Amino acid sequence: MNAKEKAKKILKILNKIYPTTPIPLKHRNKFTLLTSVLLSAQCTDLNVNNVTKDIYPKYNKPKHFVKLGRKKIEKLIKSIGIFRVKAKSIYLMSKQLLEKHGGRVPKSFEELEKLPGVGHKTASVVMSQGFGLPAFAVDTHIHRLSQRWGLTNGKNVVQTEVDLKRLFPKKTWSKLHLQIIFYGREFCKARDCYGLTCKICTTCYPHRKYPIKTKKT
Repeated sequence: MNAKEKAKKILKILNKIYPTTPIPLKHRNKFTLLTSVLLSAQCTDLNVNNVTKDIYPKYNKPKHFVKLGRKKIEKLIKSIGIFRVKAKSIYLMSKQLLEKHGGRVPKSFEELEKLPGVGHKTASVVMSQGFGLPAFAVDTHIHRLSQRWGLTNGKNVVQTEVDLKRLFPKKTWSKLHLQIIFYGREFCKARDCYGLTCKICTTCYPHRKYPIKTKKT
């Protein structure tokens, strides 16, 4: 079975299990979505949601965070990992949005990736979940699963994104990003499945006998 054939089977399985894909990060607008994605680095969505539920009712625009300043932002998000670095990024990002974009989140990869603290993965999430445009946000979890399922050679997340975009129809990308994340959390965990037990692994590799080792990016 080649990668293209695997992709078709994987898509069928994921569509059956996850016909709908609610956005896991709670947000009020595109700016708060961007902020939550930035906060989610090295942190669970649940933790981010628990913190932002007390922030977003009062602070949900770039001007709010600029007025707060870095130290007050730190206090608001202190229960989140690397909160000082994230507070600095949120403050500088908010300032740049006000100065260069009239307080609006830009609708292009180029402009998003110029914002402090915003990389390609974060920009991809905002483009797909915020603007509804085709984008495939590949994080370390999707990278790991794509290797395990034989969809990529696993050199890095950049190569994995290229491979996945080649294998799956453009119209599926945004939803598929979430489907893979949900599936990995529920069925194909790093230390539970090992590439041997879940539906996708057994479908793609019915004769696999030994745990699959994935390359970290």
